Amino acid sequence: MKTYQGSEIRNVAVVGHAHSGKTTLIAALLHAAKMTPTQGRVADGSAVTAYDEEEVARGATMQNAVAFAEWQGVKINFVDTPGFHMFSHEVRAALVPVEAAVVLVNAQNGIEAVTERVWRYAEEANVPRIVVVNQMDHPKAGGGKGLSALVDDLVERWGRNCVPVQLPISDAEGFHGVVDLVTMEAFYYTPNGDGRGKITGEIPNSLAADAKARHEALVELVAEGKDELMEEYFEKGTIAEQHLITALHEAIREDRIFPVLFTSGGANMATDHLLDFIKVYAPAPIERAPIAVHAPQFEAVASAGTEGVEVETAFRKVDDSEPAGLVVFKTMTDPFSGRITFFKVISGVVKNDATVENYTRRSQERLSHLSIMQGRKGVEVPELHAGDLGAVAKLRETLTGDTLGQKGAEIQVDMAPPPEPAMTYAIEPKTRADEDKLAPAIHKLMEEDLLIRFFRDPQTNEFLIGGAGQPHIEAIVNRLKKRYHAEVTLKAPKVPYRETIRVKAEAQGRHKKQTGGHGQFGDCKIRMEPMPRGGGFEFANETFGGAIPRNFIPAIEKGIVESAARGYLAGFPVVDFKAVVYDGSYHDVDSNEMSFKMAGRIAFRKCMESCKPCLLEPVMKVEIEAPDEFAGTLMGDLNSRRGRVAGMESKGRTTVINAQVPMAEMLTYGTLLTSMTQGKGSYRMEMDHYDIVPQLVADKILANAKRPVEEEEE
Repeated sequence: MKTYQGSEIRNVAVVGHAHSGKTTLIAALLHAAKMTPTQGRVADGSAVTAYDEEEVARGATMQNAVAFAEWQGVKINFVDTPGFHMFSHEVRAALVPVEAAVVLVNAQNGIEAVTERVWRYAEEANVPRIVVVNQMDHPKAGGGKGLSALVDDLVERWGRNCVPVQLPISDAEGFHGVVDLVTMEAFYYTPNGDGRGKITGEIPNSLAADAKARHEALVELVAEGKDELMEEYFEKGTIAEQHLITALHEAIREDRIFPVLFTSGGANMATDHLLDFIKVYAPAPIERAPIAVHAPQFEAVASAGTEGVEVETAFRKVDDSEPAGLVVFKTMTDPFSGRITFFKVISGVVKNDATVENYTRRSQERLSHLSIMQGRKGVEVPELHAGDLGAVAKLRETLTGDTLGQKGAEIQVDMAPPPEPAMTYAIEPKTRADEDKLAPAIHKLMEEDLLIRFFRDPQTNEFLIGGAGQPHIEAIVNRLKKRYHAEVTLKAPKVPYRETIRVKAEAQGRHKKQTGGHGQFGDCKIRMEPMPRGGGFEFANETFGGAIPRNFIPAIEKGIVESAARGYLAGFPVVDFKAVVYDGSYHDVDSNEMSFKMAGRIAFRKCMESCKPCLLEPVMKVEIEAPDEFAGTLMGDLNSRRGRVAGMESKGRTTVINAQVPMAEMLTYGTLLTSMTQGKGSYRMEMDHYDIVPQLVADKILANAKRPVEEEEE
């Protein structure tokens, strides 16, 4: 395998909405570059970047995958990404190691919800974008409005800088090829060929006028802002082809132009031209701005609390002459190879069998069997230069987000933190053997997928697993079964209700028991009063004159705390109240800590009878994102769920709704949102606060709940 320099490498993330053909297009590009003997297909699991058993079964990408193509002296690294909204965090991770994003647009449906979202992600990450209108061979390409309308829509959404550099050659009989608006040549293709077409000298008569007009528009846009090009344009009425190619490359690298191309991944048409375009116009790693890094020694001083010390941001140039450094952007668990770590070489040259330091975890790792990945298969290489993507198996401690490199040249590259899970399910092992396997298996899956959360709810005593949505959690359960032979049952989680009081009350708790010999005696008077929401529990002692010895006061508090944990109305913990012990009595012989603990319990329950107790429910802060046409439906649905809409925001043709909704109403929301928005909506939520449950709802909850049983106090 040839070793490539930074100038000979192109790193590209292929992003877009679900079913826009990303995985199929990468398979076509690999076949066109003769990297595969036949073109892989998603349907039969032969596509290079669709190797996960769950992805093959569902026919959808759920995690990033890496492949490479060698094309005319250049190595192009492709990162395949998911297109479903619930896995959009994977797209963010994929933009870390690349210098350009190929934004796929479905020729039938145009710009869809996730297309707009990934466009924003690339914009935020300052990654140049190349727009590719895919599936041009489909009979409904153009969405019934024509391709001219589709291009106009791209310009309307993403600005006039979104400009065609090709025109599709298509008619009633289908898609035949493309016209290159830079060289003004036509390329014709055979459907289901190997992606390589023949150049003809003539552009079809039906496209000649349109091609000339769009060529002039492209030249004018490229020349804007460049005095020497504007002078050449005004003098000659055009720009020399070589000058145009150089200027277009520069404009794409600087995010001033977003070129639009046309392909068919399924029929493998115009893929060679896309490879040519990426080779010529996509920026090489060494052309991009130096990578922002942090110096750990300054972070350590700042974290120690030294005033006036700020974390120093430095920049590491993507160059072979810099100290070796690499950042991990993905971790994969392979049944045979174990943990495989994917990384980008951000500086220096990384050699096989080199020992590097993990700056994040302060440990050393040996890079044995250095490889570049073609899907799940590794191709061993002797070294990797700055800007390249690689992988290594069986690192001991390194995980996604870690920065490694040469000892003494410590840096830290920031990675965007994964979002909080949108949905949580209770998980229950089917057998004792499954229970033993569960924790180690989930731990391995959590290394691979940073969005997975696994924890025990201390209130409901359930094990909970959190993920991006129902399909995500179902895929986790299937992986547990197939990979680690751990079978579990999914259930909707219990809602962690709580109880509280609304008015002040006083009561006496008296515990007296005589059974021969020493008896038990404890007597206390307490006052309970409500506290603001989120106040928790407070205890105070206002006794005086030795009514109760000081050493028995903690026992009273313990009794109140234990009874509050058991609840009063329905067995849910009582919170947000203050208990004050202000009087009582004791017996010199019979009083002890147990007696006063029992007295505290009795006093608590008597107070609860007069405190107007009520139920509290968790209220979630919810953010819903969906196309504008679904906003009315979603608002009505939120109102039916007792939700309070806090505001709406428009992002292009997408509406973002912020609301507060009771958790009990959101347990199955993901599935219903998919149904209401035809799969185009997404949401995320987090715990916000507790609020009083309306009486009608509370009555239903109490009717199905078991009231706590206290032991006899006397």
